[in-house]
Amino acid sequence: MPLPKADIIEQFNKMKQGNLIGLLDIDIVDLGGDFVIGRMPVTPKVHQPEGVLHGGATVALAETIGSFAAEILMDLDEVFVRGIEISANHLKGVREGYIYARASYIHKGRTTQLMEIKVTDEADNLVCLCKLTTISLPRKK
Repeated sequence: MPLPKADIIEQFNKMKQGNLIGLLDIDIVDLGGDFVIGRMPVTPKVHQPEGVLHGGATVALAETIGSFAAEILMDLDEVFVRGIEISANHLKGVREGYIYARASYIHKGRTTQLMEIKVTDEADNLVCLCKLTTISLPRKK
């Protein structure tokens, strides 16, 4: 991480305006050399019709945090990062509060990265376990 933690979090908060990340109110709450933690509020906006967290919203949180984790390792002047595959095992329903996604590396390659993202509730119960594969592609100059 070449930038200080506060600058990286500020950069994330600026880039989320006007897109799905902002619409879902996803925030970065912590990061380190090998992990990123984000959170999303569970409100009716992200519920299924039955009043429980929609799995698609959970996956959107996981992919956002996992992709951001892959990006902070790369030289974004040279490459751009895209998610190419995500899998999710939904384990517990949530009706309110926050869910937290902690992305950590399984593999940190120059071209592909494999992330494990554990999504938990406020009581640290595992809500969903995801794996995300990202690819770093060269920018055209």
